[in-house]
Amino acid sequence: MRFWTFLLSLPIASSVYASTQNALPSCYGYAKLTVPAQVVATELFVVIDQTTPLDGTLQQAVANQLKPFLQPGNALSVTQFSAFTQGHYTDVLLSATLERPLPTEERNAIGKAQLSKFDQCMATQAPNSAKLAGSALKKAFAGTTSDVAKSDVLASLKDISAKIKQSSAQQKVVFIVSDMLENSSVSSFYAKQSVRKIEPANELKLVAEHQLQGDFAGARIYILGAGLLAEDAKQAKGVYRDPKTMAALQQFWRAYFEKSNGKLIEFGQPALLNPVR
Repeated sequence: MRFWTFLLSLPIASSVYASTQNALPSCYGYAKLTVPAQVVATELFVVIDQTTPLDGTLQQAVANQLKPFLQPGNALSVTQFSAFTQGHYTDVLLSATLERPLPTEERNAIGKAQLSKFDQCMATQAPNSAKLAGSALKKAFAGTTSDVAKSDVLASLKDISAKIKQSSAQQKVVFIVSDMLENSSVSSFYAKQSVRKIEPANELKLVAEHQLQGDFAGARIYILGAGLLAEDAKQAKGVYRDPKTMAALQQFWRAYFEKSNGKLIEFGQPALLNPVR
């Protein structure tokens, strides 16, 4: 069994999701050392659309992208969103920061017993963060459904971008798992149970009129699941999507993120061709 497949099979620890505070206990606190100011090198924001069900292969593809980020000095969050309707809303499932190790000069000034406690704790941060991430993904995937009538992708991303902007991380990476098909009172990207060929310029005008632009603080953005429809799972060969229709969808989102202070690196239709970096 692959490592991430194992993580997705873990039972969900519901207490993990009660707070957006760091889910990893401080090793500095555990060893009774002064907690230094922690500068986060890279923060990965995983954003999951609960109106976009994924098959097992795509779920595994999402999980596989997280492991390289679970390094000392990095941070990770998992957030789910949906339409603003009962039982479906934006919710931070996990927020975790992996602490940086002690500098060599400071290690030399600490007693062996304290140092041993600190090192033992630090050795658990990466595997513990992996377990927490696996449980958060499992919870998010378990809650996905195609039965929600609306999908407020634009409004949800605007709200989530405020959290991203507040991050003090030196680098910000946003990994969005969504079909990216808006279906709200503002606009609908659907037509006859398929993807509508939108006019990007017209949709961008609606975004401006309804003040739905966000601020992603210069983050690099990756998308998995673009154009994915519930009807794909019901038909052996899925649902055909005109390349021009998908090109227009990508053009809109590329322009949206550019106007929202973000850079769209890859638009997975539905899978990513390159890893999240």
